[in-house]
Amino acid sequence: MIRRPPTVVCYICGREYGTKSISIHEPQCLKKWHNENNLLPKELRRPEPKKPEVRTITAKGFYDLNSLNEAAWTSAQNQLVPCSVCGRTFLPDRLIVHQRSCKPKAAK
Repeated sequence: MIRRPPTVVCYICGREYGTKSISIHEPQCLKKWHNENNLLPKELRRPEPKKPEVRTITAKGFYDLNSLNEAAWTSAQNQLVPCSVCGRTFLPDRLIVHQRSCKPKAAK
């Protein structure tokens, strides 16, 4: 059985990164998030995502990656905004694109 290297979920975008590269990715991802958030209309702007506080340390002295990843994934999912027509959730910048083509379902 092939064992994958451990990964950490980014609390901003929800993507997985290696344990070494996550410290490089997070500041860049947050900067990108700020740039994109500032381009949104005022009603779609979101508060800055907060890094989840997970301090569970295993018997060997390492952070529990599963609980850390679960908290980061939840944080990333909480940033999604529902469509006012269909209720699907999107990142705020993608919601604008979706709403151009989202139409209410016609009554049969």
